[in-house]
Amino acid sequence: MPGADLLRYYCFFSIFFASLFFNRLSAAHIIGGEITYECLGWTNGDPGTGTRTYQFYMNIYRDCQGGGADFDSAPGGSFPATVTIYTESDEEPYNVLILPNPARNTVNPQEGNPCVIVPSNVCVEQGVYTFPLLDLPVIDESYYITYQRCCRNNTISNILAPGDSGATYFMELTPAAQQVCNSSPTFNNFAPPVICANEPINFDHSATDPDGDQLVYEFCAPFLGGGLNFNMPTAMNGLAPNPESRPPYDPVNFIGPFYNPTQPLGNNTDVNINVNSGLITGSPNAQGQFVVGVCVSEFRNGELLSVVRRDFQFNVTFCEPTVKADIAEDNAVGADLYISQCADRDVFIVNQSFDESFIDDYFWKFDLGNGQDTTVTTWNADLQFPEYGTFRGSLILNPNSQCGDTASIIVELFPEIEAEFTAAYDTCIAGPVAFTNTTIATTEITNYNWNFGDGGGSSNPDPIYRYQDPGLQQVKLRVTDINGCQDSIVKPVSYFPVPALIVVAPNRFDGCAPAEISFDNLSEPVNVNYETFWDFGDGVTSTELSPTHIFESEGTYDVSLQITSPIGCVTDTVFRELIVIDPSPVANFTFSPQDPDVFNPEVTFTDLSQGADQWFWYLEDPYTAQEPNPIHAFRDTGFQEVRLIVTHPLGCQDTAVQVVDIQPKATFFLPNAFTPNDDGLNDVYKGKGFTDGMKSFELNIWNRWGENVFSTDDPQQGWNGRFNNQGQPVPQGVYFSRVAYTPPRGAPVEIKGTVTVIR
Repeated sequence: MPGADLLRYYCFFSIFFASLFFNRLSAAHIIGGEITYECLGWTNGDPGTGTRTYQFYMNIYRDCQGGGADFDSAPGGSFPATVTIYTESDEEPYNVLILPNPARNTVNPQEGNPCVIVPSNVCVEQGVYTFPLLDLPVIDESYYITYQRCCRNNTISNILAPGDSGATYFMELTPAAQQVCNSSPTFNNFAPPVICANEPINFDHSATDPDGDQLVYEFCAPFLGGGLNFNMPTAMNGLAPNPESRPPYDPVNFIGPFYNPTQPLGNNTDVNINVNSGLITGSPNAQGQFVVGVCVSEFRNGELLSVVRRDFQFNVTFCEPTVKADIAEDNAVGADLYISQCADRDVFIVNQSFDESFIDDYFWKFDLGNGQDTTVTTWNADLQFPEYGTFRGSLILNPNSQCGDTASIIVELFPEIEAEFTAAYDTCIAGPVAFTNTTIATTEITNYNWNFGDGGGSSNPDPIYRYQDPGLQQVKLRVTDINGCQDSIVKPVSYFPVPALIVVAPNRFDGCAPAEISFDNLSEPVNVNYETFWDFGDGVTSTELSPTHIFESEGTYDVSLQITSPIGCVTDTVFRELIVIDPSPVANFTFSPQDPDVFNPEVTFTDLSQGADQWFWYLEDPYTAQEPNPIHAFRDTGFQEVRLIVTHPLGCQDTAVQVVDIQPKATFFLPNAFTPNDDGLNDVYKGKGFTDGMKSFELNIWNRWGENVFSTDDPQQGWNGRFNNQGQPVPQGVYFSRVAYTPPRGAPVEIKGTVTVIR
């Protein structure tokens, strides 16, 4: 769009500019730049030198409110601005220049348009670096003049890791350009700091070439440079490389496939650059910051002489003009704003235009029909229309001014409607309620919205509704006419009929005494507002809605229920033989033998229960049985709890528990001779017996002189015929033995005897 139109859509973009911060040394303030040059002729005017003199320029653009570093080489800058020159074939730099303090210019987005507000924190500054004059020999390869700096803004939307990505600005001085003493084109304008989403952009990004060469424009890839090496900031991966790295340079990493160098604002955004004029057109449709590269290629007689690459940011946001006429409306249809009002011809219309500080003059104008107009000069319009109908009006701001605006409104006034209804039902029979709509209206009623107070509803004019529960229901009817006018009414409807059928649960019960039964009154409609009288047939009554009763004795019982509604209607029912109570089962059993032990652990159980048809025995974990008279051999000694659960045919249960004592016992026997001659037969003198649970065991053997030749406290250890099983073999003969132990239960046991050693 033309300059004034473009500036009209600038707006506050504080989110972007407030977010451009980072460590001051990281230079996250850089938002663009490019390098251009002029050829000044042969050095000293002498072609014989074979050297041409060049004047190079570099423009760097920064956010001067973002808290980042100042321009390099500026008095407040963090580093000197260095530029490195490479030839195409050499690995080492041809030259490294330190640039002087740049000249500063402020990019003013508001200039030329009084109808836009730009926030005070929007500040873009241009630093113009003028290089020292360069004398460069004419060679048959390119020179590369390069400046690198980290970093870009963290909030950039279209490239990966923007906060870690630096920038490379370079110019390739081609052999063809050296031969003809070419000067590069220079861009005429810098891109606006802020452009508006969903608004046409028409920005002239053209350049001027001093030699009149053909210029071709395109979107192209910006380049990476530098890095986040804070420890060595002038290294090639540092904040301000010195010297800069040599070509080739890596392009920024666009977030594909949605963004790419030729579609930097997204492949669904129709933003293009004219190849011949450099005019950027389109309508950006997404907010954010977008790195953009624009290249202008210079051709002479079909030969490429130079490419000027500008790396910059498009900062897209939703914009508002300084003056906007706006009316608080009920709804909008197409381009028309509507205010609809029913039953009242006094209308108050709110003026919500902005910005009031830029609005110098305003008035309202309404067409009342029959050639009559009226004008209102107050900020909000408050007026009475002569009749019901449709009227058009306008709000005019700053008439005959460049910064004016107008909003139109259509006022629709409709006559009132009055909602009303009646309700009727048979009060002593639980049936439906008939609702009759009696609404008063002079227009067609198009919608009926009934709320019956219990969550139910209807859209019929005269609905019939059956309530599930009784009560005082607040019924609401809302009606809407063909004009959208509405009225509603809420009326109480008392619904307390007696149920047509008394229903209770359980509908049959067979069980054992004592039986606790919960009676559930399922009759509808019934609630706590009704009087209920239960007779359980055993002399006990209740007035609860759904009582619980315990039948203590066996027998067959009739149960009766009487229900009285809050308005006096009565109904009753007798449920014949509803409850049948049988005697409860009695669990009992005996077992034999009465004194089982570890050597005789098998026990026979005999059922003595009454009224049972199912048995479940818990014998010994994990053993169970389900027959009446099980037999079980216990695996363990001691007191074992045996539990019998019996079940009546109706499901009633009883439990009997008895303790069976499996007595632990111990035995131990010693032989009277052995032959320790190492022939593998009867070489060890060792006792036998059942030793589980045995305590305080001692075995001692003496010779006839009373000398102890063997002793142990382990019943599993034997004597091998040697002194203490380690010394010399004892002589053949008779030896004396003594065993002492304490069984699991009972008094200590002592066994004395002799043992003959035979060799």
